[in-house]
Amino acid sequence: MAAALAANQFSTIQGSENLSLGIMPVSPPFSRMPSLNALRAFEAAARLGSFRQAADELMVTPGAVTAQIKALEADYGATLFERRAHGVRLTPLGQRVAPGFIAAFDALGHAVRELRRHAAPRRVHVVTSPALAQLWLAPRLPALRAALAQVDISVTALEDPPDLKRTPFDLCLFYARPGPDRINLWDEMLLPVCTPALAEGLAEPADLGRVICISDVVWQDWKIWAKAAMPDSAVVPTGPGFSLYAVAVQQALAGAGVLMGRQSLVQGHLDSGTLVAPFGRPVPLGLSVTAWMLPESRNDRAVIAVADALRDAAGGVSAGRP
Repeated sequence: MAAALAANQFSTIQGSENLSLGIMPVSPPFSRMPSLNALRAFEAAARLGSFRQAADELMVTPGAVTAQIKALEADYGATLFERRAHGVRLTPLGQRVAPGFIAAFDALGHAVRELRRHAAPRRVHVVTSPALAQLWLAPRLPALRAALAQVDISVTALEDPPDLKRTPFDLCLFYARPGPDRINLWDEMLLPVCTPALAEGLAEPADLGRVICISDVVWQDWKIWAKAAMPDSAVVPTGPGFSLYAVAVQQALAGAGVLMGRQSLVQGHLDSGTLVAPFGRPVPLGLSVTAWMLPESRNDRAVIAVADALRDAAGGVSAGRP
């Protein structure tokens, strides 16, 4: 009994000594990881050089990106961006750490794509512009789905091509310049189109000065066509613009004016005769309907099958045919 009591006393004394020496096991206060949203905001803004562009990519407001980066800077007591009147620029610290975050999010994006690919191996996500989605791709989707019954094709419309490393899409379909890593589907041509009734009063391009000319509010197609097709004319085709090209096409079909047509988007109406090209002077736009994917997708059978089917579908349009 005395021995046991002595052992207990020794154990208590030893524990007290350990406590006083600071070697008693404790739970150390590890610093927490910063918000993943804040890190995403920093990485996107650092890579794109713009809070606004980062917001567009992350599908949030520029104010949200600013708030996330401010919170990250406050957490570490350091400035990552210099705010200027005409944008932002990385500080030396921001420049030093940005490559590591870009590489980390590249790896995370790759892992997420691998997860999605194996979880849904027959699903292919296509992202394209609103005009191509409505007027080029949508009419071809039934045939594509019939030819690729084993593939589930989804379509999302965005104004600008996204960074495939940062988005859940497999295949981009946009107007772009041809390149070695891109599938050139169709070299776009421009030509004025209108209803047959309106075309009766149009003998030459100078007659455009007497009619309403319809266009997309962003595209400079009338200017490009007029410079090539009527360089010596003082006529500057003007008229209402529409933010959705599909609406502009509907206005042309209603006889509201002459539309500057992108041939790939109006060829169906030219084939049916609901629209005609009164002058028959196609001019190259300088851009092509182009598809591209990440290098890793070239080993994905479903993505390649959709890309091949898009190439076959584009073959139904003959270049330069008015």
